[in-house]
Amino acid sequence: MLRGEMTDAVRAPEGALEGLPDFPYRSHYREVEGLRLAHLDEGEGPPVVFFHGEPTWSFLWRNVLPPVRDAGFRCIAPDLAGFGRSDKPTDIGWYSYDRHTALAGELLEELDLHGATVVVHDWGGPIGLRVAVEQSERVDRLVILDTGLFTGHQQMTDAWIAFRDFVERTEDLPVGFLVRGACKNDPGDDVIAAYDAPYPDAASKAGARAFPLMIPRTPDADGAEAGRRVHDALKNDRRPSLMLWADSDPVLPLSTGERFAASIGRPAPRTIPDASHFLQEDQGPLIGGLIADWLTAG
Repeated sequence: MLRGEMTDAVRAPEGALEGLPDFPYRSHYREVEGLRLAHLDEGEGPPVVFFHGEPTWSFLWRNVLPPVRDAGFRCIAPDLAGFGRSDKPTDIGWYSYDRHTALAGELLEELDLHGATVVVHDWGGPIGLRVAVEQSERVDRLVILDTGLFTGHQQMTDAWIAFRDFVERTEDLPVGFLVRGACKNDPGDDVIAAYDAPYPDAASKAGARAFPLMIPRTPDADGAEAGRRVHDALKNDRRPSLMLWADSDPVLPLSTGERFAASIGRPAPRTIPDASHFLQEDQGPLIGGLIADWLTAG
């Protein structure tokens, strides 16, 4: 157990996150609020920042990064606080939309990124898109995958409501099981073990449990006003954007992606075939190639 400036936190055991399949990347670390936060930093060129969501970590992007890096871009993928190689505060109440956004924004400032592309998925969407709005001078392009903004007005699917209820009553959250269930094709036991590896005990899963409970269900709930502010800003935002969406996502179906695109004045998403919510697992190299092609064409 770590004693941080702000909170108690768990650190993933040394060696637990080494030797994972198709993940040769080493993490860079920074100290924030008494926590050690991790991010990947691979390649050289204009920066592309990949924001994961719930309950994944930068491992999610392992097959997406190589085509982007090899096309001449610097790929940066943070582990949000509570996930992956970053420290994990054990108090669910510590986690908030404001705090995650602030920590993500500080990374862009600390690395002094300019001309960046932000790639977002799942909860990385509300976080990364808010950073892109609040630090628009640093971010030139947006890539949006199976995500949205939480305004308190959004419609949640039955699958999501069932997921939220499960998380609320399950202290020792089966992270790998949840990832496997939202892949179209079984990624295999080694990959699922890599999603479980950051969490040595139930207390370390507070962040994974917190995210679904943080989603504002009503317009006056915490985070809803900020979500509306980001949504309104994106409606008037003319920065280039690429939207990719899985064809078989039960949590955020393609119809949700089409509605989200229309609501922020973007064309309908390009469909990624044979993919579920964790489309990076189902079609990582394809997605990386599409992002690389789009960036180099621009």
